Amino acid sequence: MSHTHPLHDPEGFALAKACHSGERQAQHALWVRYKNRMFGLCLRFASSRQEAEDLLQDSFVKVFRDIGQYRGEGSLEGWVRRIVLRTSIEHLQKKRIDTGVIDDTKLLRALSDVDLALGDIESDEPGRLVSLLQQLPPGFRAVLNLYVIEERSHEEIARELGISVNTSKSQLNRAKAFLRRLADKTLLLL
Repeated sequence: MSHTHPLHDPEGFALAKACHSGERQAQHALWVRYKNRMFGLCLRFASSRQEAEDLLQDSFVKVFRDIGQYRGEGSLEGWVRRIVLRTSIEHLQKKRIDTGVIDDTKLLRALSDVDLALGDIESDEPGRLVSLLQQLPPGFRAVLNLYVIEERSHEEIARELGISVNTSKSQLNRAKAFLRRLADKTLLLL
């Protein structure tokens, strides 16, 4: 393959090329290099650790299947991250998660679940924040992740999740209120 543009990630390109050639050592190196960061991304979209592990596995199947498409134009990590993010969003869509407006009954039920989770989690557990975020209703969690962490616009979120821009904005506001309530409850327990 000849390139008319400079490689932005020559090391990543070489690793991707070796993976595409079927070199097991390179595939293992790619997995080891990115598995933890990508697992963190999966955890933010999943409802449980097991679901996040499944998302990670599905994502890396796609990474290895499509690795020949990586051209070194951006970082290999960014390319892998886009696949993991797309897989996470597709997972939400397959589950047909209600990303519409959540009524107060569902919100109160979710907050009740959070109360139970808070009672079960020790204050020094490292995964506490992720555990609390996983208690968010899926629509809240998806919009919050895409807007705050992935820095997507409401227009992009609406397109990706198949919701209206106003629903995206509403979900973000309600997610923030939900997190404020979680934070208040957490501080009371400390």
